[in-house]
Amino acid sequence: MKLSHRSLYAALAAATLFSASALAANWQDQLSSAAGQLSQSGTSTSQSGSSIASLTSLLNGGNQALSSGSMTNAAGILQYCMKQKLVAATSTENVKNQLLDKLGLSSAQEQQKTDYQQGLMGLLNTGNGQQLNLNNIGSTPLAEKVKTKACDLVLKQGVNYLS
Repeated sequence: MKLSHRSLYAALAAATLFSASALAANWQDQLSSAAGQLSQSGTSTSQSGSSIASLTSLLNGGNQALSSGSMTNAAGILQYCMKQKLVAATSTENVKNQLLDKLGLSSAQEQQKTDYQQGLMGLLNTGNGQQLNLNNIGSTPLAEKVKTKACDLVLKQGVNYLS
């Protein structure tokens, strides 16, 4: 009787190990496939947005990569951020209006400045001399984090400028 129990336990253990090994191989294949797809989409820039590497570098880069190079552009970006619901509108509207007043851009005619208009369109003229189109970086969770960080940094810039 003991021999048959041992044989049964050995057979169950072998079956368990075999199925666990097959399951692990299946998971390995799925992970490899997902990693391959991710790396393919991450190394190229498509129409739907920027590459994962470029978005990550923007998030991890210094504040210059996502802050505005001018307060005129910052005011336009703040309006864009409110329109896209990337920041709380109440405080941002107040900061934007104060910026426009301080910059002498309170009338519609004065707001025709290129830098401001670019900001309204989501074109962030960054502190490091680059231009980042917030509309074209995509709508992935990572892209949304980049947009939100840019809006937060520009809002902080505006508040600091007003102080």
